[in-house]
Amino acid sequence: MSDCIFCKIINGEIPSTSVFQDEQTYAFRDIAPAAPTHILIVPKQHIDSVNAMTEADEQVIGHLFNVARQIAAQEGLSEPGYRLIINTNANAGQTVFHIHLHLLGGRQLKAMG
Repeated sequence: MSDCIFCKIINGEIPSTSVFQDEQTYAFRDIAPAAPTHILIVPKQHIDSVNAMTEADEQVIGHLFNVARQIAAQEGLSEPGYRLIINTNANAGQTVFHIHLHLLGGRQLKAMG
């Protein structure tokens, strides 16, 4: 998608601080972090949101979670803990309509219920 900010980041048109990249995934530090560690894990394939996923996307979305686990270990978050979040549509706080996983950690996070 030509106007998608995450597609532009993946393609190198917009700078980012990369922490991981493979054939399917690109992960980078959030420019407005909500925690000491705030990394966005994005599939290179453009998928608007969870609602736009199909069964064909299951492998790439599962891969995002494995990448998150690897990055959490690399960042020293495995033992103290971390949070993974996917926002879906505006009422949930999704502002970039390219599915992405937030990895948050580095401090005590408030319980969500």
